[in-house]
Amino acid sequence: MKSTVHAAKTNLSRLIARACAGEEVIIARGKIPVVRLVPVEQRPVARVFGALRGRLTVDESFFEPLPEEEIRAFEGRT
Repeated sequence: MKSTVHAAKTNLSRLIARACAGEEVIIARGKIPVVRLVPVEQRPVARVFGALRGRLTVDESFFEPLPEEEIRAFEGRT
């Protein structure tokens, strides 16, 4: 499908829907094609085990019990 810039401004939502449905959408300035509207490729975000290895450090204090004051605040008992 070809569209002018003016028509694309007016019908952008429809053009996006058509492009997402797989239709090729070309937008022209006058009679000269200038851009092609295509959907962004959606890639699933895969979690990689150990991706932050070596970037973070946890010292021994991480494993110590929280102070009673912090536990009360966490539980909403302040």
